[in-house]
Amino acid sequence: MDGGQRALFQLGRELARLGYRFTTPTPETHRRVVSRKSGAARDLRDVFGWSLPFEEALLPARVLSLLAESGALLRDRDDARLRSGVRYSSLGGGLFVHSAYPTRESDAVFFGPDTYRYCALLESRVEGARRCVDVGAGCGAGGIVLAPRCESVILSDVNPRALRLAEVNAALAGVGSKISIVRSDLLAGVEDGFDLVIANPPYLADEMHRAYRDGGGALGADLSIRIAREALERLPRGGGLVLYTATAIVDSEDLLLRALLPHLRGARFDYRELDPDVFGEELDRAEYRNVERIAVVALDAIKE
Repeated sequence: MDGGQRALFQLGRELARLGYRFTTPTPETHRRVVSRKSGAARDLRDVFGWSLPFEEALLPARVLSLLAESGALLRDRDDARLRSGVRYSSLGGGLFVHSAYPTRESDAVFFGPDTYRYCALLESRVEGARRCVDVGAGCGAGGIVLAPRCESVILSDVNPRALRLAEVNAALAGVGSKISIVRSDLLAGVEDGFDLVIANPPYLADEMHRAYRDGGGALGADLSIRIAREALERLPRGGGLVLYTATAIVDSEDLLLRALLPHLRGARFDYRELDPDVFGEELDRAEYRNVERIAVVALDAIKE
């Protein structure tokens, strides 16, 4: 890790020592809660969870110093107050660092309710593996949660900013020795020898083309389809794929499942809805004018 990453690691350790905890909601919930708050931040959760501006005197000296060393201490655009360029979220007894709200940058690193659901899915369905690849790892939560049950884990992402934070999060979780960081477009840069692929890819059609949110064409399904295809081509017999994603439902038909079926002919698989209706606000956009709902789904496949 470089100096900025080490400062983020030490900052996470210091926040944990101070008893900091924060559960990150959806951006819409975050927006609504922040709109009810007025003025500057009042505590650590306001600064590192709700991403509110703060007065310098609010933070303990060590916390302020580490935030500055990390490069994530920002000057608020509207006044003389300061902001944190990162958030820390609680998961499984630990803290994970990711981008501050609002996540408008094209390379923003997201953490939210999907992260919690994804990690819960992995903990309930995956027994472990020799060599696991977390494709599109983002902040690394999925692979990090599985690391204690695997011999080794590769966190793969095309976004360098995500990989920097994923390395910090692996260290915060105490599993850094099991983690390898690989910059890769899906599996293209990952060497053979893995026996488990996990993924929580972006699954929306995003007009801003943000890396954590834009799943490409087919109403955001393209990345999910590519991951399934590449994984099942490269996995050995008996190797597994766990894909947490979402699908557009049009006239009661699951468009993602229809597209996946040709790639699943050589696999045993379970496919099911986990949440029938998420991101309903997206249906107001022109791209989704024919969509009834967006459903979160999970694919569990074993290559035969």
